[in-house]
Amino acid sequence: METAVDSLNLDELGPYLEANVEGFTGLQSIDKFADGQSNPTFKVVAESGEYVLRRQPPGKLLKSAHAVDREYRVLAALADTAVPVARVYHLCEDRDVIGSMFYVMEFCDGRIFWDATIPQVANAERTAIYDEMNRVLAALHQVNVDDVGLSDFGKPGSYFERQYDRWSSQYRASELRRIEPMETLIQWLGEHLPNDDGRVSLVHGDYRLDNMIFAAAEPKVIALLDWELSTLGHPFADVGYQCMQLRMPARVGNISGLQGKDLGALGIPTEEEYVAKYCERMGIAGIDNFSFYVAFSFFRLAAIIQGVAKRAVDGNASNKNAAQFGGFVEPMAGLALEAIQ
Repeated sequence: METAVDSLNLDELGPYLEANVEGFTGLQSIDKFADGQSNPTFKVVAESGEYVLRRQPPGKLLKSAHAVDREYRVLAALADTAVPVARVYHLCEDRDVIGSMFYVMEFCDGRIFWDATIPQVANAERTAIYDEMNRVLAALHQVNVDDVGLSDFGKPGSYFERQYDRWSSQYRASELRRIEPMETLIQWLGEHLPNDDGRVSLVHGDYRLDNMIFAAAEPKVIALLDWELSTLGHPFADVGYQCMQLRMPARVGNISGLQGKDLGALGIPTEEEYVAKYCERMGIAGIDNFSFYVAFSFFRLAAIIQGVAKRAVDGNASNKNAAQFGGFVEPMAGLALEAIQ
């Protein structure tokens, strides 16, 4: 059954886009991308070309969630940097147009790898793809936020303390039942928050393989997607989140993991190799207490997953399989506890 999340009115949207997106003419079709759990995303086909429309889900939303206006701002700011992003065309803050805020950006035609083992490529290209992810991550953390107009994109300092408060509170707001490993994890993280070391950069917040579009014929990222969770923060949060995929089981919702895989046979770097390469690119000696950053990433992902499950109960989830997500919260907390033990 089609829901308000899935459908858009072409007769109403077409004239609006023609009036507000430069060069846009002749809206022909809008189709929702099947993948993704957060902000519903659509492919827009028009006489003038192909576009992507990304909207907030309709209905009551958690505070600060689904911030498509922040996504739009960061994409616009990164347009002329070494970080590959899609070009954005228009932000609509008038919720009366389609029922929620949305923005329009270019359609980037390339490859998205949903399986972390990337079975469709040979080992040499697989190695190059993981190295390219590492390169783009370092490039992101080297962006001068003052130069690109993002100096006020978040509060500098005390990043993990603020993130801990935010995600603990969002987890409580979407909690459906008591999960003991999450209780243990929340307590441990609260007692082991690292001291602020002064590192501040633009962080993506959801940096993983399937949030990147790669060129059709080479291991090159042409667009880093899904900036909803981006802010000014601690760069090691992104590194921990990226490495979390190495510890995850084969499938958690739409996220593919590498737990138990022979990384050497696949040409995929180990966690130690990946972190060392990142540190080399950043010009730093290493990352102390790395297990905290991995555990924190699992905690944040568990809180996000719980939010997806709550939206399913409330009837405004973007993905038809969202109701199954609640079952992933406890395993994610368990993996976090393994990391710190």
